[in-house]
Amino acid sequence: MAHLAILGGGPGGYVAAVRARQLGAEVTLVEMDALGGTCLNRGCIPSKALLRSSELAQLSRRLGEFGVRAEVKGIDWPRMIERKTEVVSQVVRGVEFLMKKNDVRVVHGRGRLSGPKTIVVETGDGEEEVRADAVLLATGSVPARLPLPGFDGPGVLTSTELLDIDEIPQRLAIVGAGYVGVEFADVFNAVGSKVTIIEMMPQIVPTEDPEIAAELARAFRRRRIEAHTNARVSEVSDRDGAKVVRFTRDGEEKEVEADVILCAVGRWPNTDGIGLQEAGIEMDGRAVKVNGRMATSVPGVYACGDAIGGIMLAHVASGEGKVAVANALGKQAEMDYTAIPSVTYTHPEIGSVGLTEADARQRGIDVRVGRFFFRGAGKAVAEGSREGLVKVIVDAASGKVIGGQICGPHATDLIHEIVLAVYLGATAEEVGGMVHAHPTLMEPIMEAAEDALGMAIHK
Repeated sequence: MAHLAILGGGPGGYVAAVRARQLGAEVTLVEMDALGGTCLNRGCIPSKALLRSSELAQLSRRLGEFGVRAEVKGIDWPRMIERKTEVVSQVVRGVEFLMKKNDVRVVHGRGRLSGPKTIVVETGDGEEEVRADAVLLATGSVPARLPLPGFDGPGVLTSTELLDIDEIPQRLAIVGAGYVGVEFADVFNAVGSKVTIIEMMPQIVPTEDPEIAAELARAFRRRRIEAHTNARVSEVSDRDGAKVVRFTRDGEEKEVEADVILCAVGRWPNTDGIGLQEAGIEMDGRAVKVNGRMATSVPGVYACGDAIGGIMLAHVASGEGKVAVANALGKQAEMDYTAIPSVTYTHPEIGSVGLTEADARQRGIDVRVGRFFFRGAGKAVAEGSREGLVKVIVDAASGKVIGGQICGPHATDLIHEIVLAVYLGATAEEVGGMVHAHPTLMEPIMEAAEDALGMAIHK
């Protein structure tokens, strides 16, 4: 029986462990913290728990609009944090159960490579050496820090620290408007903070389609979330007990005062101190360099997830882990990034897949673009969720759906119909021709596909 050793128990590592057992391998999983990695413990799951609380806080202010008379006494932040911790504990216990159910041996401690196929683990009882036929590196990532004056001082937090903050800050400044930054902006605005976002790119959520980003920006403005784009931060300083963020925008020096600053400028592969150089593994900057089979430069050593850079999302790590395991155990597999969904859990939500309109045109693809706004969908109007739109990107030559973007209610769920279309090579005619139930939030996808053909009914 082949033996696979996995360094890191996040969404890449623990999913790979289960898959390896399904394929008949013996598995040892090394994790220095709680199983589930950053996603389950300090990222995806705890932030979604807080976002759910913030969504209810926002909705409570609109109850009169729906004919409901109720008294909302305010925000119980300690209970929100407590519930977040309960949710995390429950999900982590689920992963622990999966490891026991699948007979995965878990070693808790800090691991490092001492050779191509050997991991030395510093446990509470000393050192343990794990030898295997193949090794998978799934060590995840850590929050990036700006190398600017004041960013290493008190009151400047990463997402990890902000998740456990004791009190709601009256004023929160967020440097960086990627998905982490805008999700925390959503949470803290809903619970009463004055939120200011500072982003160096021309739009918030810089990797999204400009129309989608503009929809979220409009929603944020209505909620009085202030956003400075094209803004380059220079330093953080202190003034009369407050933090001050200084930045330049359009050649003009500006500043924002805050009680707490969130540094949300991305994440770095967590690859320091795990023996990569000693094992002779080729790197790409901070990231482990791999090919499409998730193989490193050293035979028998594979890597996946945030440790390899690229698309640093939990579900991508899981997919890469499955590919790595297949190849480590003698099968043939290659990672396909064609139909990877990207999701942002703001209100309204964002979901994207495949090519944007700009991406396609830059590649010289002649495209047809279909759009449908949620305000034209009866279910969205009935629910009071009229913000946003669906965009469908269609290759004009083949008629195939090659991308799509949604900003609106439940976009993170709805995007998967377009993901499936991209993955299976479905045409706009097929998506638009499929009968969708009425009234549902899925109908705007049908209408957008038909709009790309000039055939939308309700537009």
